[in-house]
Amino acid sequence: MILAVLDSAGIPIVGGVDLLLITLASQSAEHAYLAATLAVAGSLIGSSFLFFLARKGGDAFLHKQIASGTGKRLHYWFQQYGLITVFVPAVSPIPLPMKIPVFCAGALQVRYEYFALVLLIARAIRYFCLAYLAMHYGEQTVAYVKAHGWQLGGVALMVAVVAMIALRLMQKRETSLGIPQ
Repeated sequence: MILAVLDSAGIPIVGGVDLLLITLASQSAEHAYLAATLAVAGSLIGSSFLFFLARKGGDAFLHKQIASGTGKRLHYWFQQYGLITVFVPAVSPIPLPMKIPVFCAGALQVRYEYFALVLLIARAIRYFCLAYLAMHYGEQTVAYVKAHGWQLGGVALMVAVVAMIALRLMQKRETSLGIPQ
């Protein structure tokens, strides 16, 4: 849990939580899901810290980056797709930058409840799947994830695409019904 808190709060420990979870789950199957639960909780705590830090002072930093042009695409992407930009790196077994979307969510004043729910769902999928695989395949899980990382990342991307399409359809429907967004 502590490793997940540190990693999610901004101290980079690439793959550390995943590897520790796989090792623990493969050596002690009876504690696998408890370890996954603690990893999810740690990730939420650390990401929440970064989220609220960005909410307090990230606005000025983000606007400065947008004004200079370097953050325009990220800002546009986040405004268009919102929390999908948090979901994909949180669920993907391929190491993707997680701190930037979390920072943007806080700086752009996303409702914390939505942010936390998306993060919890994504991390639960990731960590409970890793725990399950490690319980059944042991240390071979690392090799499996490495060998099939792109396919697993593709599944995460497909889920994100489906979510984006659903979001667009809902927005279109709300607009046609005259519901303010």
